[in-house]
Amino acid sequence: MKPQIRILLYSILFFLYLTSTSVLLLLGEKLKTDPYITLGCGFAFFNLIYAFLALKWKPLLNILFAIGIAALALFLALKFTNLHLLLNYDPYQVKTAIFANAVFSIIFWEIVYQVKIRRG
Repeated sequence: MKPQIRILLYSILFFLYLTSTSVLLLLGEKLKTDPYITLGCGFAFFNLIYAFLALKWKPLLNILFAIGIAALALFLALKFTNLHLLLNYDPYQVKTAIFANAVFSIIFWEIVYQVKIRRG
């Protein structure tokens, strides 16, 4: 896949993460579920779409990587906000968590893609 196409797909994925977070949180409130579970499932759904469109591996690998990346990125985003690095710009750390989650997901997808093309 050409770098321009990957950048476009990552940009779309980043935009989806940023715009869907509030919708997923509202959905979680209506369903009365834990927000982390709702966000994790929502992000895993976006990752599934990306995996099947971009990676085109075997379905089981696509599903495992999509769920794994969603969970790991959400976990690391929460750990990143606990560092309190951007308190002057984001006192409640909400934007920091959303951006960190999106960036971590994209980084992990690029790692998976690079492993995929190197292995053949």
